[in-house]
Amino acid sequence: MAILKNTYFVQTEFYHYLCLVHINLLGKTALVCGSSQGIGKAIAIQLSKAGANIILLARNEERLKETLSDLYRSEGQEHQFLIADFSNTNSVAEVCKTLSALPIDILINNTGGPAAGKAIDAKPEEFIAAFNAHLINNQQLVQAVSGGMRERNFGRIINIISTSVKVPLANLGVSNTIRGAVGNWSKTIATELAPFGITVNNILPGATETERLNTIINNKSGKLNIERDEVENEMLAEIPMKRFGKPEEPAYAATFLCSEYAAYITGTNIVVDGGRTPCL
Repeated sequence: MAILKNTYFVQTEFYHYLCLVHINLLGKTALVCGSSQGIGKAIAIQLSKAGANIILLARNEERLKETLSDLYRSEGQEHQFLIADFSNTNSVAEVCKTLSALPIDILINNTGGPAAGKAIDAKPEEFIAAFNAHLINNQQLVQAVSGGMRERNFGRIINIISTSVKVPLANLGVSNTIRGAVGNWSKTIATELAPFGITVNNILPGATETERLNTIINNKSGKLNIERDEVENEMLAEIPMKRFGKPEEPAYAATFLCSEYAAYITGTNIVVDGGRTPCL
């Protein structure tokens, strides 16, 4: 009976603690890449809810304006957007000149994945283009903002990658290859920046309801000449939770990693995939 009572006490204290957790990013400025749609947009919205000032970065001005209008401003947050084409490293380098002068506390590296297809069939230029879009651009952005982070002894860098960092995914040969490179790059800079109070982590989303997932399903349906529903059902059968993720779900993980509660978490992968990845 005493054990049960003590257990209840511990549980009560634990849930009480959870109720006290409040993520407050007031006064912080977050640069969110690929924020005109999908997971990037969801992260921008969640960070604004937590009080952060948001700088949106993508290439589609109209969509950026739509995202800008969806951001929260109840705490006096100030938001803006910049334009860069991640298929062109020079475009990103140019915007980095502006970013290096801004007090950016949080960097969300995120851009659309390479097209589906087998690695054996991919042309060398496909690998080069993906390497530039993901790793080289990430590197440029980190170099642009990390100087200020070091001066303030605070920074959060989060890379949105893929569960293929852990287990390669079928028919995503170029993506599997480049995502692995980004994962190891991330671990390296996490070690280098840790002494400055800067954390670097990766979020690995599984199949999430985005335009990219829609494209993958449509392409597979057309290539195999099968119904779209059949492709969806095959994908859902691999997910223990039997549903696709929502963009808000990796966004919640990103918001936590940006907070003070994650100050001792760095150099790691956070998988958000409904249990699909068959390893820890």
